[in-house]
This record gives sequence, C-alpha cells and structure tokens, in this order.
Amino acid sequence: MKKPDAQTYIRGILQGDRRLLAKTITLVESALPADQVLARNILDELMPFAGKALRVGITGLPGAGKSTFIESFGTMLTQKGYRVAVLAVDPSSPKTGGSILADKTRMEKLSVNEKAFIRPSPSGKTLGGVARKTRETMLICEAAGFDAMLIETVGVGQSEVAVASMVDFFLVLMIAGGGDELQGIKKGVLELADAVAVNKADGDNKTKAEIAKKEYERAFHLMTGPGHEWRPPVVTCSSLTMEGLENILNIILEHRQKLTESGRLQLKRKGQAREWLKFLVKEGVQEWFYGSPAAGELEQSFREVEEGRITPATAAAKVLECLKGQKF
Repeated sequence: MKKPDAQTYIRGILQGDRRLLAKTITLVESALPADQVLARNILDELMPFAGKALRVGITGLPGAGKSTFIESFGTMLTQKGYRVAVLAVDPSSPKTGGSILADKTRMEKLSVNEKAFIRPSPSGKTLGGVARKTRETMLICEAAGFDAMLIETVGVGQSEVAVASMVDFFLVLMIAGGGDELQGIKKGVLELADAVAVNKADGDNKTKAEIAKKEYERAFHLMTGPGHEWRPPVVTCSSLTMEGLENILNIILEHRQKLTESGRLQLKRKGQAREWLKFLVKEGVQEWFYGSPAAGELEQSFREVEEGRITPATAAAKVLECLKGQKF
C-alpha cells in the first residue's frame, strides 16, 4: 500500500486528524531510509507550528505512582481546556529489544479522553532509555494542537538527564514512608528538578508525606544555597484525591512565566536544539561507522588488544586510519 505524500501528512496533522497523527509518529520512528527522508520533510514543514506548548518531564522512583499521577494530572489539564499529549517512554528488553508499552492500559480514563493523546514509545538502544524520536514526536503533537506535553521517563539511568534536556519543567515524584527519604535517588536527579512532589499524600500517609516534604526542603537548601533565581519548591499531592495537583500546575505556570520574562526560555530551547543536533550527528556517525569497512578492522583490533599484541591507542589509530577516504 502506497504511503501518503508529505503534504497529506502535514494537512492531516494541522487539522488534528488523530489517525494521521499516529501514522506520522510511526513514520518518524521507522528505521527505513525512505521513511526517514519523508519524516524529515514533514518535520521541517511543521516546525513553524510547534514550540508553544508546556513541556513537562516527569520522573520518579519505582512505586512513586508516575502513571497514576500523569492520568490524574492530565485529566485535570483537559478539564481546564488543555489538549494533552503523553509521551511515555517504556523500558525495552536488553535481550530482545521488546517493550512493555503498557501505559494505555494503566491510564484507562485518559486514553479515552478526546482531549488527550497517549503515545508509548519503546526506548530501544538509545542511551538512558529515552526513545530516539521522542523530540520529533513532541513537535508533531504540538503542531497538531496539543498544548501540554507530559513526558514520562523510565526512572532509571541517564533517562532523566535526556528528558530534562527536552522539556521546560522537570518534576520529580517521590513517596514517603521508605525510611531515609533521600535514599535511592541520586543527587544529580535532584539537581535537575524544577520541583519535587511527594505523591500519595492521602489517608494515613498524609503525615508521613509532610515529614518527607521537610526533608527534601532541607536537602534543596543545602544544594542550592542563597541567590538562585528559582528555588525548586517541594509540595505534597495525591493522585487519588487530586489534592495538590492544581498547585503543581500553578508552579509550572509561574516557572514558565519567569523563564519567558527573563528571556531564558528562548535561550534554553536554543541550547536544547543545539544538543539535539549534536546528538543526532553523533548517532549518525556511529551508525555509518558500523556499516563501513572500519567496523571489520575494529573486530580484528579487539582480538589484538585482548591478546596483548598492541595497545588500545595503536588499535584505535589503525581503525581510524581505515576511515580516511571513506564517503559518508
């Protein structure tokens, strides 16, 4: 079956056609060279219509209730008139490359909400478990009229860093009652946070959540010190009762307003675009390398290094020498 041309995809997206939206994202995720060319043409045409949405990254330790939070928070946003796109990056199996892709079943209410669109993406081989095409998917959804992007990370490794590099606001979800409240979460993740929300602050857990909140506030005070323009607030919330969710939205909007007024939002997005380009070039060079004759030389060099016949420095020089005269 013949694929539609670029203009058909573009018109469909701009008109909010959900079927063509899903087809375009599938096209972007395709590894076929012809699909990649078509996808790039579509994205170039859509760029002027993207960039106006709230971009929120959400991470948290296992058990923090990310999916339930996103469903409740996304539902609240739709009630306030937002059109919400949830880009949920699922962990892929390191052995099979398979992906769980279960977010639609975990977000039953949001998945049938006409003002919401959920797109789970397999993380594949990309560093940190972040889907290679999440950025492009975000732009497509923005061009389709979605004005709030919620990007869920797998919550492990470097995925938080990668997601933080493509959003305007990064929210870290935590829970109370696990002993040392800072145990199990890296300082680096807290340094990325624009806010921390202690989730599941309901019922008998409410008091514990307040105690955890104070612990995180002390941690941020030690990390940031005085003079920071934005001191990440720590709040409590409940995805079940919806308590505290509107407060989180207000914090996100206040943060965006401050970034916009200072000009830092534009600077931040320009920096993100540069990093995106660098990442794609690096990935493209790597793919090209492993398809070139130098890849065979690399395998031979592995054996020579393992057997102690040459040093890794000499082996690397030999491999790189093979690249001279190769066409990209």
